[in-house]
Amino acid sequence: MLSSNGMKPVTTPTAQDIIQSANRLRWEVSGGVHEAIVEAIYTDATRIADRSVIYPDKPARFNLDRTIDQLVTSRLFGFQMMLLLFTIVFWLTISGANVPSGWLAYLLVDTLHPILKSGAAAIYLPWWLSGLLLDGVYLATAWVISVMLPPMAIFFPLFTLLEDFGYLPRVAFNLDNIFKKSGAHGKQALSMMMGFGCNAAGVVATRVIDSPRERLIAILTNNFALCNGRWPTQILIASLFIGALVPSYIGGIISALAVVGIATLGVLLSFAVSWALSRTVLRGEASTFSLELPPYRPPRFWQTVYTSLIDRTLYVLWRAIVFAAPAGAVIWHTANLQIGDVSLAEYVINLLNPVGWVLGLNGVILIAYIVAIPANEIVVPTILMLTVLVTGANSGAGAGVMFETSDAETLSLLHAGGWTLLTAVNLMLFSLLHNPCSTTIYTIYKETGSAKWATVSALLPLAMGFVVTFMVAQVWRLVAGM
Repeated sequence: MLSSNGMKPVTTPTAQDIIQSANRLRWEVSGGVHEAIVEAIYTDATRIADRSVIYPDKPARFNLDRTIDQLVTSRLFGFQMMLLLFTIVFWLTISGANVPSGWLAYLLVDTLHPILKSGAAAIYLPWWLSGLLLDGVYLATAWVISVMLPPMAIFFPLFTLLEDFGYLPRVAFNLDNIFKKSGAHGKQALSMMMGFGCNAAGVVATRVIDSPRERLIAILTNNFALCNGRWPTQILIASLFIGALVPSYIGGIISALAVVGIATLGVLLSFAVSWALSRTVLRGEASTFSLELPPYRPPRFWQTVYTSLIDRTLYVLWRAIVFAAPAGAVIWHTANLQIGDVSLAEYVINLLNPVGWVLGLNGVILIAYIVAIPANEIVVPTILMLTVLVTGANSGAGAGVMFETSDAETLSLLHAGGWTLLTAVNLMLFSLLHNPCSTTIYTIYKETGSAKWATVSALLPLAMGFVVTFMVAQVWRLVAGM
């Protein structure tokens, strides 16, 4: 096609060309443009409201929402109240989960498992099939149910009640300014809050961020928000090791504070990594956004409990069972496949133990995180089943059998596996700092359309986990040896 003067050909841009140009220009737009647009919108809205709305000449009435906001969003008390509320939630979770966990363990493991074994023997089921199905698949599944169901059934409704009350947007408001100073978008606080439920959902939630650069920062740092699958690990290890350092009547509070500390560390690392990315490979100016705080409303208690149990607790539990069952089968197989005089699992564990020792962990933990790439929920069941294997506990029942379920028995088993307070602390740190689950990695790939950024999202926290646990282990041993 020729131009009007007939001299030069004019190429009509296609829709794909326009989209590509728009995507390129979005990366070049500075944060000042976004701020100017938002400011102009609110200026016009205020002017229109002033011309259209008649305000009664009466003294302002007491406003409960505004009064609460002055407290929970204040610079003086906002962060302290946030930490206090989350500490109460974790304390209620830790203190309330022990009794129902014991009941479920007694029912599923101590009572039902021997009945199933007797039934298998009565019908002359081959030993290998009985071991695979009952000692592998069933016991792994039973452990997940008995240990994970009670804390999740308490934690998720409490967290959902805070969300329905309207508190979580206030948390995003409190964190907005810090995210902007770290070179990230304030809406990253919203995607991070979503990540505390599920990192894959948090990655999808970054779609609310307009800037591609800032959205990528939010995606790469969302793994630092502890997801559903990692809460049970944090709560169990904190209650077994951290809470045991103090008298029992304050053990729950100390355990809760330890979990809050790990979650807070994840938030701080989100700020630090966002700051580093925004000043290196993802350099740019942070843009602004408007956050309208919803009104407070009384939570619909029973509806919230029902919804959180169905949509969150049972969903996460089912996902854990789906992955725990085959993991139990794999562990049982590796425990019964021999290489010379040792099982395949023991061989790999012994191979990784030196690396684990350097990191303040052990080979069992490293294998557990390899097995748990599909889902973080199965980390602790895998650790306990492999620890039973390497310590020879319950050896009469067969290799690869998970029997220890109560807190006291679990702690005894881990001590027999060589665990110390350093092991527990570094496991909590590594639970925060390791690669995302496979679902999250795949979601990152789909959202970014880039295998490079999906790889970075997997390797960046893993490398940080190795560095942090290595440094903690060396300093710990140096101080202990003085």
